[in-house]
Amino acid sequence: MTRFGSASRPKRVIKKTRYHITRIARQEDKIAALRQRFGWKAFVTKAGQKRLSLEDAVLCYRNEYRVERVFNRLKSRVHIAPLFVKLNDQIEGLTYLLTLGVRVLTVMEFVLRRSLQKDQTKLPGLHLENKTKMTDKPTAERILQAFADVSLTIIQHAAGGEILRQLTPLSRVQEDILQRLGLGTSLYRQLEIQDIGN
Repeated sequence: MTRFGSASRPKRVIKKTRYHITRIARQEDKIAALRQRFGWKAFVTKAGQKRLSLEDAVLCYRNEYRVERVFNRLKSRVHIAPLFVKLNDQIEGLTYLLTLGVRVLTVMEFVLRRSLQKDQTKLPGLHLENKTKMTDKPTAERILQAFADVSLTIIQHAAGGEILRQLTPLSRVQEDILQRLGLGTSLYRQLEIQDIGN
Protein backbone atom coordinates (compact mmCIF):
# COMPACT_ATOMS: atom_id res chain seq x y z
CA MET A 1 0.00 0.00 0.00
CA THR A 2 1.38 3.43 -1.00
CA ARG A 3 0.22 6.85 0.26
CA PHE A 4 0.63 10.07 -1.79
CA GLY A 5 0.18 13.79 -0.96
CA SER A 6 1.24 16.35 1.63
CA ALA A 7 -0.24 16.71 5.13
CA SER A 8 -2.77 19.36 3.95
CA ARG A 9 -3.74 17.56 0.76
CA PRO A 10 -6.59 14.99 0.67
CA LYS A 11 -5.17 11.50 0.88
CA ARG A 12 -5.54 8.91 -1.87
CA VAL A 13 -4.86 5.23 -1.33
CA ILE A 14 -3.82 2.91 -4.18
CA LYS A 15 -4.06 -0.81 -3.61
CA LYS A 16 -2.34 -3.39 -5.77
CA THR A 17 -3.78 -6.88 -5.69
CA ARG A 18 -2.20 -9.99 -7.16
CA TYR A 19 -4.04 -13.22 -7.78
CA HIS A 20 -2.45 -16.62 -7.91
CA ILE A 21 -4.29 -19.43 -9.77
CA THR A 22 -4.27 -22.54 -7.64
CA ARG A 23 -6.85 -24.69 -9.45
CA ILE A 24 -8.51 -24.94 -12.89
CA ALA A 25 -11.87 -26.66 -13.38
CA ARG A 26 -13.21 -27.62 -16.82
CA GLN A 27 -16.82 -26.59 -17.49
CA GLU A 28 -17.79 -29.73 -19.38
CA ASP A 29 -21.35 -28.60 -20.23
CA LYS A 30 -20.13 -25.36 -21.90
CA ILE A 31 -17.35 -27.22 -23.72
CA ALA A 32 -19.86 -29.79 -25.03
CA ALA A 33 -22.23 -27.04 -26.21
CA LEU A 34 -19.39 -25.36 -28.13
CA ARG A 35 -18.26 -28.64 -29.68
CA GLN A 36 -21.79 -29.31 -30.88
CA ARG A 37 -21.70 -26.12 -32.95
CA PHE A 38 -18.21 -26.61 -34.41
CA GLY A 39 -18.18 -26.82 -38.21
CA TRP A 40 -21.74 -25.54 -38.62
CA LYS A 41 -22.65 -22.61 -40.85
CA ALA A 42 -26.02 -21.02 -41.46
CA PHE A 43 -27.09 -20.50 -45.09
CA VAL A 44 -30.19 -18.46 -45.87
CA THR A 45 -31.68 -18.11 -49.34
CA LYS A 46 -35.01 -17.32 -50.94
CA ALA A 47 -34.36 -19.88 -53.66
CA GLY A 48 -36.34 -23.10 -53.31
CA GLN A 49 -34.74 -26.56 -53.14
CA LYS A 50 -35.71 -27.31 -56.75
CA ARG A 51 -33.85 -24.24 -57.96
CA LEU A 52 -30.86 -24.39 -55.60
CA SER A 53 -29.80 -27.55 -53.77
CA LEU A 54 -27.83 -27.43 -50.52
CA GLU A 55 -24.65 -28.33 -52.39
CA ASP A 56 -25.22 -25.55 -54.95
CA ALA A 57 -25.94 -23.06 -52.15
CA VAL A 58 -22.62 -23.92 -50.47
CA LEU A 59 -20.75 -23.57 -53.78
CA CYS A 60 -22.39 -20.17 -54.42
CA TYR A 61 -21.35 -19.05 -50.95
CA ARG A 62 -17.77 -20.15 -51.55
CA ASN A 63 -17.68 -18.05 -54.73
CA GLU A 64 -18.93 -14.98 -52.86
CA TYR A 65 -15.39 -13.57 -52.69
CA ARG A 66 -15.60 -12.97 -56.45
CA VAL A 67 -18.45 -10.52 -55.95
CA GLU A 68 -16.52 -8.79 -53.17
CA ARG A 69 -13.49 -8.65 -55.48
CA VAL A 70 -15.52 -6.66 -58.01
CA PHE A 71 -16.24 -3.99 -55.39
CA ASN A 72 -12.59 -4.04 -54.28
CA ARG A 73 -11.52 -3.41 -57.87
CA LEU A 74 -14.01 -0.56 -58.21
CA LYS A 75 -12.53 1.11 -55.14
CA SER A 76 -8.83 0.35 -55.53
CA ARG A 77 -8.17 -0.18 -59.26
CA VAL A 78 -10.59 2.03 -61.17
CA HIS A 79 -10.83 4.43 -58.22
CA ILE A 80 -14.55 4.94 -57.83
CA ALA A 81 -14.87 7.65 -55.19
CA PRO A 82 -17.31 10.31 -54.01
CA LEU A 83 -18.53 12.00 -57.19
CA PHE A 84 -18.75 15.78 -57.27
CA VAL A 85 -21.30 16.22 -60.04
CA LYS A 86 -24.62 18.03 -60.29
CA LEU A 87 -26.77 15.73 -62.40
CA ASN A 88 -27.91 12.19 -61.66
CA ASP A 89 -27.18 11.28 -65.29
CA GLN A 90 -23.52 12.12 -64.70
CA ILE A 91 -23.35 9.87 -61.64
CA GLU A 92 -25.06 7.00 -63.47
CA GLY A 93 -22.92 7.43 -66.58
CA LEU A 94 -19.62 7.46 -64.68
CA THR A 95 -20.68 4.46 -62.58
CA TYR A 96 -21.66 2.50 -65.71
CA LEU A 97 -18.32 3.38 -67.30
CA LEU A 98 -16.33 2.24 -64.25
CA THR A 99 -18.32 -1.01 -63.90
CA LEU A 100 -17.70 -1.63 -67.61
CA GLY A 101 -13.97 -1.30 -66.90
CA VAL A 102 -14.25 -3.87 -64.10
CA ARG A 103 -16.14 -6.23 -66.43
CA VAL A 104 -13.38 -5.97 -69.02
CA LEU A 105 -10.78 -6.81 -66.35
CA THR A 106 -12.86 -9.77 -65.14
CA VAL A 107 -13.48 -11.21 -68.63
CA MET A 108 -9.81 -10.79 -69.60
CA GLU A 109 -8.72 -12.62 -66.46
CA PHE A 110 -11.30 -15.40 -66.95
CA VAL A 111 -10.41 -16.03 -70.63
CA LEU A 112 -6.65 -16.18 -69.96
CA ARG A 113 -7.02 -18.47 -66.95
CA ARG A 114 -9.34 -20.80 -68.86
CA SER A 115 -6.84 -21.03 -71.73
CA LEU A 116 -3.96 -21.80 -69.36
CA GLN A 117 -6.03 -24.42 -67.54
CA LYS A 118 -7.06 -26.04 -70.82
CA ASP A 119 -3.43 -26.35 -71.96
CA GLN A 120 -2.25 -27.18 -68.42
CA THR A 121 0.50 -24.59 -68.62
CA LYS A 122 1.69 -21.52 -66.73
CA LEU A 123 2.98 -18.07 -67.65
CA PRO A 124 6.34 -16.72 -66.46
CA GLY A 125 7.37 -13.13 -65.84
CA LEU A 126 4.11 -11.72 -64.46
CA HIS A 127 5.49 -11.25 -60.94
CA LEU A 128 7.85 -8.26 -60.93
CA GLU A 129 9.33 -9.36 -57.61
CA ASN A 130 10.21 -12.79 -59.03
CA LYS A 131 10.51 -13.01 -62.83
CA THR A 132 11.01 -16.78 -62.79
CA LYS A 133 7.78 -17.44 -60.89
CA MET A 134 5.16 -19.26 -62.98
CA THR A 135 1.41 -18.80 -62.60
CA ASP A 136 -1.72 -20.32 -64.10
CA LYS A 137 -4.00 -17.84 -62.31
CA PRO A 138 -2.79 -14.39 -63.35
CA THR A 139 -4.78 -11.38 -62.24
CA ALA A 140 -5.95 -8.81 -64.78
CA GLU A 141 -3.74 -6.24 -63.07
CA ARG A 142 -0.64 -8.39 -63.62
CA ILE A 143 -1.66 -9.02 -67.23
CA LEU A 144 -1.86 -5.27 -67.88
CA GLN A 145 1.41 -4.72 -66.02
CA ALA A 146 3.07 -7.13 -68.48
CA PHE A 147 2.31 -4.56 -71.23
CA ALA A 148 3.45 -1.51 -69.25
CA ASP A 149 6.64 -1.08 -71.33
CA VAL A 150 4.82 -1.04 -74.68
CA SER A 151 4.97 2.27 -76.52
CA LEU A 152 4.14 3.68 -79.96
CA THR A 153 6.36 6.50 -81.25
CA ILE A 154 4.99 8.61 -84.11
CA ILE A 155 7.33 10.91 -86.05
CA GLN A 156 6.05 13.28 -88.73
CA HIS A 157 8.47 15.05 -91.03
CA ALA A 158 7.51 18.68 -91.50
CA ALA A 159 8.67 18.98 -95.11
CA GLY A 160 7.34 15.85 -96.76
CA GLY A 161 4.52 15.10 -94.37
CA GLU A 162 5.72 11.51 -94.04
CA ILE A 163 4.64 9.73 -90.84
CA LEU A 164 6.80 7.01 -89.30
CA ARG A 165 5.56 4.76 -86.52
CA GLN A 166 7.81 2.74 -84.25
CA LEU A 167 6.16 0.11 -82.03
CA THR A 168 7.82 -1.73 -79.15
CA PRO A 169 8.41 -5.38 -80.18
CA LEU A 170 6.39 -7.89 -78.17
CA SER A 171 8.04 -10.39 -75.86
CA ARG A 172 7.13 -14.09 -76.04
CA VAL A 173 4.97 -13.76 -72.93
CA GLN A 174 3.12 -10.75 -74.37
CA GLU A 175 2.50 -12.61 -77.64
CA ASP A 176 1.28 -15.66 -75.71
CA ILE A 177 -1.14 -13.53 -73.68
CA LEU A 178 -2.59 -11.88 -76.80
CA GLN A 179 -3.03 -15.27 -78.51
CA ARG A 180 -4.77 -16.73 -75.45
CA LEU A 181 -7.08 -13.72 -75.24
CA GLY A 182 -8.08 -14.36 -78.86
CA LEU A 183 -6.63 -11.07 -80.06
CA GLY A 184 -3.57 -12.28 -81.94
CA THR A 185 -0.45 -10.26 -82.65
CA SER A 186 -1.59 -9.00 -86.08
CA LEU A 187 -4.05 -6.61 -84.40
CA TYR A 188 -1.16 -5.19 -82.38
CA ARG A 189 1.14 -4.90 -85.39
CA GLN A 190 -1.48 -2.94 -87.36
CA LEU A 191 -0.61 0.02 -85.15
CA GLU A 192 2.79 0.18 -86.85
CA ILE A 193 1.93 1.47 -90.31
CA GLN A 194 3.80 4.01 -92.43
CA ASP A 195 1.44 6.58 -93.92
CA ILE A 196 2.07 9.30 -96.46
CA GLY A 197 0.35 12.52 -95.42
CA ASN A 198 -1.66 14.62 -97.89
